Amino acid sequence: MPQSSPDPSRPYAPYMRVLDALLADMRSGKLPAGARLPSEAELCETHGVARMTARRAVAVLRERGLVVTEWGKGSRVVDPAGSGEREHQGD
Repeated sequence: MPQSSPDPSRPYAPYMRVLDALLADMRSGKLPAGARLPSEAELCETHGVARMTARRAVAVLRERGLVVTEWGKGSRVVDPAGSGEREHQGD
């Protein structure tokens, strides 16, 4: 079921719902630094979205430098107090 935007004049895309949930989990400590994000399949099932929607939410986190993705291993939360070293994997 689509969720409406907190601001009715602003559209709220489904990937933003997944993104907001992941950010909330990161802020609350449910997903601490080094933790692996749920798989795409888990995100799809939990949030009732398509695989591309889940991918887009994780891509936004990666673009913001909040997670790194390793091919075949998934994505994990970056330590904000880390050395500043970031991995970059192509899509």
